[in-house]
Amino acid sequence: MQYFDTHAHIGLIHEDQIEQLLIIQQAKRAEVTHIVSICNSLSDFFQVYDNLKTASNVYHAVGVSPSEVANPGIDWEQKVLKGAGFDRIVAIGEIGLDYYRKFGDKKSQIELFIHQLDMAKKLNLPVIIHNREAGTDIMDILSDRISEKGGILHCYSEDYTYAKRALDQNLYISFAGNVTYRNAKNLHETAARIPLDRILIETESPFMVPSRYKGKRNKPAYLSEVAIAIAEIRGEPLEEIAPALYENSLRVFGLSE
Repeated sequence: MQYFDTHAHIGLIHEDQIEQLLIIQQAKRAEVTHIVSICNSLSDFFQVYDNLKTASNVYHAVGVSPSEVANPGIDWEQKVLKGAGFDRIVAIGEIGLDYYRKFGDKKSQIELFIHQLDMAKKLNLPVIIHNREAGTDIMDILSDRISEKGGILHCYSEDYTYAKRALDQNLYISFAGNVTYRNAKNLHETAARIPLDRILIETESPFMVPSRYKGKRNKPAYLSEVAIAIAEIRGEPLEEIAPALYENSLRVFGLSE
């Protein structure tokens, strides 16, 4: 069995390089063989990338999240383009809209989101999308802007009806630890009904810890709990679900192994 963590904030779990590398080693022992590192700020991206340059099983996304909309830096576009040229860059992200935290104003968030969608299209990379209480605007924007490479709705929080619209936009649905929560009925219905070949899993660590580890900080080593929950929800053997989730991850990021 092997697992692919499609979204982990390794730099938020630990700032220290040695500790970060230990997180990767611990994940390997838990059969998490691949990880996509996500950074919310560009300065963190370059630092974490440098820290993990020897970790060949760690891939990276680069982009400006909505949390940085008020101060992305005057040279943010040049930095994203620079980062996108590095080895093991597999996506632009995380990008998107967050109306819950009210980062900046909606207009600025939308402009930043659209600009980066256009960049991803030119770079021929998929996008990793953050959506918090902005589902309608995100889907409307994607209907005109999503590239052939598609993308991922990470840490999915909408319902099955929304998921069907996302599938029509060439998007994958990525479930995090919240799918293990007993009261997450919308997520359970979505995980049960959408095609298996469009499902991904992630930890969103250090956030969204699976229910089994409640009270702890999340980390990639806990990823199998998400796969187990999806297998149980779908009533299918983990031995069939896990390889499919792994292959889906390779496919969306254009990786052979």
